[in-house]
Amino acid sequence: MNTVLVTNLTGLKTIVNKEVGRILRIWSQTLLPSAITTTLYFIIFGQLIGRRVGMIGDVSYMQYIVPGLIMMSVITSAYANVSTSFFSLKFQRSIEEIIISPLATWVLIIGYISGGVIRGLLVGGIVTIIALLFTHLHIAHFGLMIFVVLCSAIFFALAGLFNALFATKFDDVMLVPTFILTPLTYLGGVFYSISMLPSFFQKLSMLNPILYLVNAFRYGVLGISDIAVTAAVGILVILTVALYIVCWRLIKTGYGIRE
Repeated sequence: MNTVLVTNLTGLKTIVNKEVGRILRIWSQTLLPSAITTTLYFIIFGQLIGRRVGMIGDVSYMQYIVPGLIMMSVITSAYANVSTSFFSLKFQRSIEEIIISPLATWVLIIGYISGGVIRGLLVGGIVTIIALLFTHLHIAHFGLMIFVVLCSAIFFALAGLFNALFATKFDDVMLVPTFILTPLTYLGGVFYSISMLPSFFQKLSMLNPILYLVNAFRYGVLGISDIAVTAAVGILVILTVALYIVCWRLIKTGYGIRE
């Protein structure tokens, strides 16, 4: 096997093992909070508010919010893992060791986003198990469900890497989740159908990219969606590829990692 390829694969394995080890080592910070938060969502929104809302289409309100809560946990976990982990490298100047190594740029990107994807999927799995304690699910389109959740985790892991490249202090890492990601998530159809909104706000919601992810995943799980699923999947794939290219270009030129 080509020596360069062996070196890159060894480096990739090392980075992924390091990231997974970090996730499992501090599981009380990386996995447990999402489980507790989601349980509260199911109790407050699903049990208490859900009884008043009743049915949305052919499913109960509890079933309706499950895909959105799973997707929300995957998105936030994938994003947070990469943004904090990669920025820590910059802050501790450990990134300099990677810069001078013979590893290709794609190894660095895939290695760190793999950690975000794995954490996102682990948290998503935990949330799914908790959801099954409150309601039952019949998967409508299994292949689509897996594709959407995996692609969404990759996209937001890349977004976390993008944020970390621009961040100059830890406050910069928290700005995006607090002022952009969280509001977009709550307004992305997690707890409601946009058909419940007035016409103006329905059109405004269509500008929210998370709405497409949540509805595509909900269609995969429950078979219902407020938007065209084909368009949602297409937009997700295009944005993911575009963001990968941007991150690759930034790292290749040393933006945010070279002084």
